[in-house]
Amino acid sequence: MVDSLSYALGDTISAAAGAIQSHESLFVVLMKSFSNLAIPLLLFVVPLIGFVKKVKVYEVFIDGAKEGFNIAVRIIPYLVAILVAIGMFRASGAMDVFVRIFSPITRLIGMPAEVLPVAIMRPLSGSGSLGIITDLLKTHGPDSFIGRLASTMFGSTETTFYVLAVYFGSVGIKRTRHAVAAGLTGDLVGLLMAVLICRIVFG
Repeated sequence: MVDSLSYALGDTISAAAGAIQSHESLFVVLMKSFSNLAIPLLLFVVPLIGFVKKVKVYEVFIDGAKEGFNIAVRIIPYLVAILVAIGMFRASGAMDVFVRIFSPITRLIGMPAEVLPVAIMRPLSGSGSLGIITDLLKTHGPDSFIGRLASTMFGSTETTFYVLAVYFGSVGIKRTRHAVAAGLTGDLVGLLMAVLICRIVFG
């Protein structure tokens, strides 16, 4: 009786594990297929929408590029200020202090401590977090779990404080109201989902 129950329980667990693995495999296949089709679809859909709405896509693109250049000139002072502040933050050792404080928490959610600097730097600076990711990729490799997780974090979060300092400042917005809380909440959700998705897809 006990043996039959143990066999039945083992078969049930094996079946459940197989079902989970099959769902994960299906998810991986879907994600890879979507990744391969995303850019070709965008390149096809954008001109198609422009054609349907009778928008001159190339001319509109050129006008946007000109406007982007003017905006870039206006934001240079704010850009210099935020980059200096970020450099002081990293050089002072504050980054290492944050990593030591939050490492126990990240281990609970399955996030390697090596990618924690990316999570901290990403809301502050895109170039700063990209530099950290570059070091991680050189050390652990692009196909490692750490490399994939760091890359996913980079793509699923935003440079919240950079946006507030540079873009809000360039158009004269001084009262950000709920923008900080909303931006950081979005970053937190993006980081947690990056960990979850990478755990599912890459194990």
